[in-house]
Amino acid sequence: MDIEKVFKIVLDCSFKVHTALGPGLLESAYEECLYYELQQSGLEVKKQKALPLVYQEVKLDAGYRIDLLVENTVVVEIKSVDSLADIHMAQILTYLKLSGCKLGLLVNFNVKHLKDGIKRVIF
Repeated sequence: MDIEKVFKIVLDCSFKVHTALGPGLLESAYEECLYYELQQSGLEVKKQKALPLVYQEVKLDAGYRIDLLVENTVVVEIKSVDSLADIHMAQILTYLKLSGCKLGLLVNFNVKHLKDGIKRVIF
């Protein structure tokens, strides 16, 4: 499936979850609901995908985990914070670099209007 189509489905599912739940819940609740919606859309989704760090040809288990990896092409990082910070952007950029993916979505569900909590990230 085309990466832009995958991205659109992820966006649509994110809006659906936010409309149903609103702001104020834990990240884990949004993650589970978005995971469910993406699966219902027929997409392949991996939850809490371990991401090793390779340093000088040595694979290290540094504890990195992608919240959701959709169709092995789109990295989704979920937040439920007052506002997104530079560290959140750095985190998703690191995940994109380590995973080899080119497109990511940083979603902060703790906002009144989800459009204010979404960042499309290209690496």
